[in-house]
Amino acid sequence: MNIKELFKPSYLKLAVIISIVFTAAYLISPSFLELLELKTIDARFKNRPPIAAGKEVVIATIDEKSLNELGRWPWPRTTIAKLIDVLTSSDAVVIAFDIMFSEPDEHSELKALISFKEKYKGSGSIPQGFLEYINKVKTELDSDVQLSMAIKKSARVILGYFFHFGKVETHKQGWELSHNYQQVDVLKQGEENLINASAIESNIDVIAKGARGFGYYNIIPDNDGSVRWDPLVIRYKDKYYAPLSLQALKIYLGDPPLSLTLADYGVANIRLGETSIPVDESGRLFINYYGGRDIFPHYSITDIIKGRIEKEKLKGKIVLIGATAIGVYDMRVTPFEGTYPGIDIHATVIDNILNKRFIVRPQWFGLLDILILVSIPILLAIVFNRLDALYGTSVAVVLIIGYVYFSAYLFNKGLVLNIIYPVLVAITTYLSFILYKWTLEAREKRKIKGTFQYYVAAPVMDELMKHPEKLRLGGEEKELTVLFSDIRQFTTISEGLKPDILIKLLNEYLSVMSDVVFKYQGYLDKYIGDAIMAIYGAPLMQEDHIKKACLTAIEMMEKLNVMKQEWREKGLPSLNIGVGINTGNMVIGNIGSEQKYEYTAIGDNVNLASRLEGLNKLYGTNIIISERVQQEIKAELLCRELDIAQVKGKTKPKTIYELVARKGNAQLEEAVESFQKGIKYYRERRWEEAIKTFNAVIDLKPEDSPSRLYIQRSHQFITNPPPDDWQGIFIINH
Repeated sequence: MNIKELFKPSYLKLAVIISIVFTAAYLISPSFLELLELKTIDARFKNRPPIAAGKEVVIATIDEKSLNELGRWPWPRTTIAKLIDVLTSSDAVVIAFDIMFSEPDEHSELKALISFKEKYKGSGSIPQGFLEYINKVKTELDSDVQLSMAIKKSARVILGYFFHFGKVETHKQGWELSHNYQQVDVLKQGEENLINASAIESNIDVIAKGARGFGYYNIIPDNDGSVRWDPLVIRYKDKYYAPLSLQALKIYLGDPPLSLTLADYGVANIRLGETSIPVDESGRLFINYYGGRDIFPHYSITDIIKGRIEKEKLKGKIVLIGATAIGVYDMRVTPFEGTYPGIDIHATVIDNILNKRFIVRPQWFGLLDILILVSIPILLAIVFNRLDALYGTSVAVVLIIGYVYFSAYLFNKGLVLNIIYPVLVAITTYLSFILYKWTLEAREKRKIKGTFQYYVAAPVMDELMKHPEKLRLGGEEKELTVLFSDIRQFTTISEGLKPDILIKLLNEYLSVMSDVVFKYQGYLDKYIGDAIMAIYGAPLMQEDHIKKACLTAIEMMEKLNVMKQEWREKGLPSLNIGVGINTGNMVIGNIGSEQKYEYTAIGDNVNLASRLEGLNKLYGTNIIISERVQQEIKAELLCRELDIAQVKGKTKPKTIYELVARKGNAQLEEAVESFQKGIKYYRERRWEEAIKTFNAVIDLKPEDSPSRLYIQRSHQFITNPPPDDWQGIFIINH
């Protein structure tokens, strides 16, 4: 393959280039494409059949009703303590707070008394008994202590806390948490992909020390603000911490081991007991949302405290406590809603893990994505190379829609297949192929126009330009009809004329003959001096190409007779022509070199048409056709059998016919009928009867050269009879 061929565009080469570009883009993962992919996942969530949540999780909500009845947030810690007492007495298994108590209670009665004491300290105006009273009731009046006691008594409370990321200028350093993941099965300390916190904000010590466990409630949205992932591990000061959801679930399941496995790329595995939780290298779980709000039971806190909720609805449950009221802002953006309570996200994560309803993307899906990115352009290349643009478009549309539906089907099964890259590669490939096809067709049309504009009729040219796909320039074998015409004794005639008169005469003749070829939609293949070669059935297929060629020949003779009269009146010599027509399989296409070529036909059947044209000299006729042509047009046009001839270079004889005229001339038809009788007598060696019959033909058609030829042959055979094995075949040696 030379350099020119190497860089010559093709569908396959375009497909390879597109595959390489998109594979590189996939490996680089531009953020805007990743964001688009996340949007397709949101759409898959919304179009997925609804999923019912499990029965294990309920939510105690700080809602509008609770705010109306219990007052504005934050409530006194005694209210929270009462809530814990009610939930504990209702046999809730876990009570988890999506709330942090990082400051002393501002509603505490003790705080008011102490403030009063400090204000008048040293003034001597406060009785000593009052100070003793404050110290005596300190515990009873301290709401933080009361909350702590309720937490400790319950022995099932999980408190939330919050991590800060990046540089934190000012923050109150909370209680440094001592709990962390059990560091088991740590293969390598390659945590560079982990989420690292810079500071921690936690509950005040008096409240925190009675808790059963702790979990952070950080929710980290994607770049578009939507929450799709939940970090199940955050690294802080070389320790590993678990979220509120995992800690609550751990207590609910009976405190099974919670382990983290690290690898050199980040998190390899997180396990809770026997459950392996699928996370990415940063330790994030893809959240499998079940729908919008109210997937989980929501109970107003005021209803719980005031006993309006049946205890059976809380018994054996994981109770998450958090805000759903718009005023106490804890709203997030999710694939389903723009304002979704953060507490419901924690509930969803717990249900995902507890019921193993994960949405996962196996690592080998990356290789599958690359395979798809390579396969789609190649598949479309094969389609566009073999089918037209309409079918190619249909395949591309079906491929895209089918892939999207297949991806949605897998998503419903919990598997995430990339949509954006395959769809983009399919669209890009399709548009590239359409543009390439359009460019190719435009170039092909220019090529067709350059090849045929002077050699076919205008309607044929228009059809070729509209439907270039009907033409195959590369070469094909098909049945065609070829017409050859030649001027008799043109060399002799030209010697007697001045060059300018000769050219004018020849141009006039060729113009008229060419118009006749175009009239019957023939392809004017070439002028060979004074000869014409025309092809019928190409470049556009013609069902009646044989008839059109024969009508061309007849009209050529009619036009020539008109021109003869005009030439005689001008004192110019008359021209006579011979025409040969043959039909058969031949190779048609562009033939020549890369620098110069022509659209033409080649093959034995083309040569036979040329030989038939030359036989007109021998028989004194104007139009000789082959047997294949005669069989096709004998019902419509008048023709007669001329001879059984074996032309030079052929081993088998051919029956040849003369195309006489259109039907309708009674005298000509009678002459043809008599001629056929004469041929019959001739082959039966009935020479005298043959001569008599051919003379009768001459009486009807005085200038009938074939009859005179057969009379001459019959006289010769009377004198010198042919051998016994003679079959009437005439061998032509020139």
